[in-house]
Order: sequence, then structure tokens, then C-alpha cells
Amino acid sequence: MITTQHFRLAISIRYGLLPLRAIGLEVRAGLHTGELEEREDGDIGGIAVHIGARIAALAGPGEILVSRTIKDLVAGSSLRLESRGTHQLKGVPESWEVFAVMA
Repeated sequence: MITTQHFRLAISIRYGLLPLRAIGLEVRAGLHTGELEEREDGDIGGIAVHIGARIAALAGPGEILVSRTIKDLVAGSSLRLESRGTHQLKGVPESWEVFAVMA
């Protein structure tokens, strides 16, 4: 289950890694939630992982993007989310609205 603690952790990581910008390393993240498949080798897969990766690919440097699914789960919290529009994610049916986590 995604909680506001997960967002705060992601935000902390983003700010903790800011000094790495000086050497050209930029961090970006995409968050989604859903069912996962655990593989025999211990890795995970499934459509939820795929969607999270596609959302991360849309993020700009230092940006954390989340799916509408995540936005709906944290409705009523103090977190600020700003729409970044609707996108067609490669290999994923339908269009997906994504939101930036604002700190």
C-alpha cells in the first residue's frame, strides 16, 4: 500500500541527491501501484512495474511523477500533486494522466 511516507521518502532521496547534479548525475522517478509477479530469480515484473518504468521515463531531471492510481490513493493528504498531462505509455493500453509530486 502506498502511503504519504513513501512520497516523503522519494522527496528526501531527491533532495539528498541534489549535490550529485554538480557532476552531471540527475535522478528521476516514476511511481505506480498494482499487482506484481515475483519471478524465480527473485526479480519482480508485471504491468505495474512496466507502467512505473514508463512514467519514470516521462520525468524530467529531479522530478517524481506518479500515476492517477497513486494520486487517488493519497487523496486528502497534505501532498501537492500537479498534473503533467495525459500520455500514451508504450506497451500499455489507454492513456494515462501523470502528476508531479510538488515539495
